[in-house]
Amino acid sequence: MSILHNKFEVRIRLAAIRANYRLLCGHGSRVIGVIKADAYGHGLCEVAQALAQEGCDTFAIGSVEEGAALRQYLRGAGIKARILSLLGPVDAEDYSLLWDYEIIPFVGTFRQLETLAGQAARAGKGLPISLKFDTGMARLGFVAEDIPRLVDRLREAPLVRPVMASSHLATADDPEAVGVVMGQAGLFEDMLAALNKAGFPVEANLANSAGILAHHKLHHQSQRGGIALYGANPFAGTAWEHLGRGLTPAMEVRTKIVTVHALKKGQTISYGGTYTAERNMRVAIVAAGYADAYSRGLSGRGAQMLVAGRRAPQVGRVCMQLCACDVSDIPEARAGDWAVLLGGSGPLAISAEELASWWGTISYEVFCLLGMNRRVFV
Repeated sequence: MSILHNKFEVRIRLAAIRANYRLLCGHGSRVIGVIKADAYGHGLCEVAQALAQEGCDTFAIGSVEEGAALRQYLRGAGIKARILSLLGPVDAEDYSLLWDYEIIPFVGTFRQLETLAGQAARAGKGLPISLKFDTGMARLGFVAEDIPRLVDRLREAPLVRPVMASSHLATADDPEAVGVVMGQAGLFEDMLAALNKAGFPVEANLANSAGILAHHKLHHQSQRGGIALYGANPFAGTAWEHLGRGLTPAMEVRTKIVTVHALKKGQTISYGGTYTAERNMRVAIVAAGYADAYSRGLSGRGAQMLVAGRRAPQVGRVCMQLCACDVSDIPEARAGDWAVLLGGSGPLAISAEELASWWGTISYEVFCLLGMNRRVFV
């Protein structure tokens, strides 16, 4: 978090997250609130409480350690909910936390399964797990060929109880890749059928945000609502953009203007002199830079910010804690005013997708990085 720039402010609208959750719930089965990575930079505990108020009873986090922190908060707040660890146990320290903090781990390797079975047997205490299947992402999970051995091992370790099975779609947000999605879905169905036949009926989830909004046949007993919870449209810029209509952005990022001064025609600004004024200008020096996760990569990429409700182009290189924007056409711009880097109101608001396009990244990274700054919940 930037200490010097204590006016750099990330405003989180919890009401928007609640509204987005309700919208996703309108698409079918139970929605699991994906709040990994500090709720995509929106605040782990604050978002969990807001979703719980809407009836969310299952949360998905990343690491087991993050799950332990969440459980401590939920217990203190008197909130009962399931916690899923999408990464599952990675090192030795993670395993005991699963029992201590009632975390359901995603288990996708025999090494994890063997370790859990051994610890459960020694403790004489069972543990519910979610089986992680690889249906096409090629990251984590058991593959179809593992099913016979997996079933045998589960029968030999009755204290490790599969209550859920999950897989992840690689191209659900791409209208041109429906065939790939359906291929993954078919493979997942075959895996579920094999589990059921072996006597292991489970709650299944496959759909992510894009799957919830576009692929209704893939909803199963539960769905994992992630990026859409925070108001980002997974179909932005595609032919399916309309499917994300109604999602409300939850994050606004703003900071203060430090000073406003003239920049004469022919004069350069910031490191390297990469920007030369083509006319006499007024520029605002804004308290935002790469130390605040406002990326240096935004330099000269057409990025804009809002000053007095109007778009102001960013000019010159983004520095560690400062950058500049052109306010020649915003005569009322003054030192001490707010400059909005993400969000705002009305048709000129800067969306996460737009900021991400200037940045050369995706909305997920925009949220996670900017969300590391000081947050204010409104």
